[in-house]
Amino acid sequence: MLLISLLAGGATIALTYYFWPAAPVTALLWLAGLAFFRVPARRIPADPDVLIAPADGTITDITALPHVAEVGGPATRIGIFLSVFDVHVNRSPCAASVVSVRHQPGLFLDARDARAGEQNESTTIVLTPDAPMPRPIVVRQIAGLIARRIVCRLSPGQKLARGELFGLIKFGSRTELIVPADPHLVPTVAIGQHVAGGATILMRLTAPADQRKGSHEAQRQTREPAAST
Repeated sequence: MLLISLLAGGATIALTYYFWPAAPVTALLWLAGLAFFRVPARRIPADPDVLIAPADGTITDITALPHVAEVGGPATRIGIFLSVFDVHVNRSPCAASVVSVRHQPGLFLDARDARAGEQNESTTIVLTPDAPMPRPIVVRQIAGLIARRIVCRLSPGQKLARGELFGLIKFGSRTELIVPADPHLVPTVAIGQHVAGGATILMRLTAPADQRKGSHEAQRQTREPAAST
């Protein structure tokens, strides 16, 4: 597509000189190519207690899943639908290390279809996030009805900064963030909301990691004095 946009730009210049009525068509192709591959600057939240959107798009679902193999148990999934007008680069939701990258061939259902996450062609990226985030977390790039190519430039062991670019899905598609079920890690977005990759906060920890680990002990100690009075 980038090559097409460059050729369209050259054709626009030539047609403007030799046959100007056709120039608007090639100009539109050129502008569309430039718009699709745009990478706007984003202000990345520095708070370590948040997970940021891995893609631009619209929140289509926030789903509790009984079991996700990559997480090893119950999980929460946030789905983001990317239209052809959205920015299509993907970003890391937090500072993390790459555990694995798995590409799965599949169908090309509409990315808004509930079955797309399981049946469409996809790339599943498992990350070990820096503390205090629960681990592991998963980012899944999913091809859509129009999108036919997933680009992921990651390999196991690679270190990612929060908001760092790591790939894209060409044309309309879906990106998912999947995290271990944790009552202290709560969504901060709503279905139908439009989010900006690298900038919008999707989830927030409501308690530090050490407090979560000691929550049961703290509750027991709180109950004991009450029982003795």
